Amino acid sequence: MTAPFADPAGAWDPLSLNEIHALLAPLDSPWWIAGGWAIELAVGRPVRPHNDVDVLMLHRDHSAIQAVLPDWEWWAADPPGTLRPWRPGELLPHHVHDIWCRPTADHLWSFQFMLDNADGDHWVSRRDPRIRRPIADIGRTTDDALPYLVPEIQLFYKSKAPRPKDELDFQAALPILTPAQRAWLDEALRIHPAG
Repeated sequence: MTAPFADPAGAWDPLSLNEIHALLAPLDSPWWIAGGWAIELAVGRPVRPHNDVDVLMLHRDHSAIQAVLPDWEWWAADPPGTLRPWRPGELLPHHVHDIWCRPTADHLWSFQFMLDNADGDHWVSRRDPRIRRPIADIGRTTDDALPYLVPEIQLFYKSKAPRPKDELDFQAALPILTPAQRAWLDEALRIHPAG
């Protein structure tokens, strides 16, 4: 059974960041709030409305999330653009980068996991393996210990096909980037111009 992606604006009832933090606290694998929420956490203020919540984790750790939330319903974007059930215990193929989840089948989508690559202790961009960083350097935490993706990596991913909301995120984040963060983003975009 597969289903084409539904209209995300109509299909989501996202959990709050605090709810996600509490749910994922038992997870031993690293994870980070991503997407537009990561930009807001980095700049420390609201930037725009959000229709969903993205959580980044490493592809090699994806099976751990089913163990932490065993009663939830999981759907993999496989192939991209189509959702199919992700069966308990199934190891997802390397080309799967998105997992949608909700507490039960009669709930709207609660949040989405985005899976990215790793090589040892380095994060590796799934778009270009030349773009990498130590895993220890790809996230920050809020005062409440909520992990989030650093803005330069999030902006790199948003540069592929920027939408108006991505432009808002870029405008909000650019002033807070350090020279080192700007240099990293410039180099990543030089290597892979379409993010």
